[in-house]
Amino acid sequence: MFGNLGEMAKMMKQAKDIKNNLKSTQEELAVAEYTGRSSDGAIEVLVSGDMMIKKVVINPDCTGNVAILESLVTAAVNDALTNAKLAAQAKMKELTGGLDIPGLF
Repeated sequence: MFGNLGEMAKMMKQAKDIKNNLKSTQEELAVAEYTGRSSDGAIEVLVSGDMMIKKVVINPDCTGNVAILESLVTAAVNDALTNAKLAAQAKMKELTGGLDIPGLF
């Protein structure tokens, strides 16, 4: 009878530990930075872990054609955001021991 209570107490402690670690991990991710590049490397974008664009670097050689420039910037931003999301998912998976908790990411 008391064995189940022990397991429940253990699970509650694990949940509390995950909650505490989650907060610090979210803080770490928010200040982390991720880079994305267009396929040709002409555009580089730096984003933070909280999905904010911090910097865009454009190779001066590609400023002549606005349509191409827009396409390259879009590709670089999407690459940077994907890198940030993948890093966040990996951190959360590590934090939860692979347990899928809906709503984390």
